[in-house]
Amino acid sequence: MNAYLFLIGLSLVVILSFFFNILAKKTNIPSVLILILVGVGVQQLLNYFKFNEVSLFSDLVFKSLEVLGIVGLIMIVLEAALDLELSKDKWPVIWKSFTVASLSLGITSIALSLVIRLVIPDMDTLSSVIYAIPVSILSSAIIIPSVANLSGYKKEFLIYESTFSDILGIMVFYLIIENTDVEGMRQLSFAIGSNIFLTIAISVILSYVLLYIIQNIKGSAKFFLFLSVLVLLYSVGKMFHLSSLIIILLFGLLLRNHKVLLFQPLEKWLHDEKIDAVFDQFKMITIETSFLVRTFFFVVFGMTLPLTSLISWEVWLISTLFLLVAYLLRYGIYYTIERKDLMPQVFIAPRGLISILLFFAIPEELKRQGFESGVLFVVIIATSIIMAWSLIATSKRKSGNNSDDGPELEVLQNNRGDEVDYNIDF
Repeated sequence: MNAYLFLIGLSLVVILSFFFNILAKKTNIPSVLILILVGVGVQQLLNYFKFNEVSLFSDLVFKSLEVLGIVGLIMIVLEAALDLELSKDKWPVIWKSFTVASLSLGITSIALSLVIRLVIPDMDTLSSVIYAIPVSILSSAIIIPSVANLSGYKKEFLIYESTFSDILGIMVFYLIIENTDVEGMRQLSFAIGSNIFLTIAISVILSYVLLYIIQNIKGSAKFFLFLSVLVLLYSVGKMFHLSSLIIILLFGLLLRNHKVLLFQPLEKWLHDEKIDAVFDQFKMITIETSFLVRTFFFVVFGMTLPLTSLISWEVWLISTLFLLVAYLLRYGIYYTIERKDLMPQVFIAPRGLISILLFFAIPEELKRQGFESGVLFVVIIATSIIMAWSLIATSKRKSGNNSDDGPELEVLQNNRGDEVDYNIDF
């Protein structure tokens, strides 16, 4: 392929992604759907020119998906951590959203694993749970830019819930697959507990050291220097079977909440004004980098999607059962915790980037026949359409109720590189 044609293609994808975000802002239809369809279109174009028949090219596409997945995972957790403000006045919405996110993840994963075993009898329990976790995680990358026009409390709640769902889902998934060789629940619990304790201890020390170094580095390229350091720490931690994402999470939380989490003896070493300046730079570049990684990831996912799997009756049966079970459980959990005004939150439960990332991260020894990637495609499309429908219905109802009062909320400029900003102390 001509290098200039390749660069033209990459540039067009980024430009189109930007305009897809604008379109999504006006229609409430997530841009991720259009990006996946663009990837499917590119796949058909490559098939027409017989590029996909070249094994080297196919291997390159799948390898790029794996690399984009790892970087995307790190950027998502870092971006989520930089968004989380820990303060007393936020405590009620934090604990409620955390409770809903953790219960939804746990109960939905168990229920969907039972659905998988019902439809695919040959699937063992561990593998069914591993397959169920990715499709039980909400997509903060889709939810956060989509809920800007909701009322303050609902918006905050969904932002916190989706962020916690991402972080918890990723951690639980990797903790399980990295300890699959441990036999017995007691030994498994001990292995996971010791893993978390060791990783947290190392992460706290590393986070303070990194924060001290970063505030004293001169120069304009320190973000990508520290991004490289974080990727290095993540990769090394993975090689030693540590929960490396905790390192990324704690570093982001400390950078965002250093005034709350900073130990008093360390205050003379770490200076608020310097850290605040670093945070502003990190936030801006993290948004831009995440936008770029997400754009290419969804397009590459569309390129790798086996369209023949969509004609399988098992794909549609599993997807339909997943949707029914997930939304019924979500309604029950919301009703138990919130007990009032549940709409449209119950229907804002899209799956997205994390689901795809974790699905492709399932180890070969745990993969089983019968569960196709087409299930992911159908679930992502369906949950995004349901979310768009609920937001449009809510917007119409709100505009009808407030037609004489003027707009209730001001739509603000995007802070995540997507559609809009939620403008809260978060």
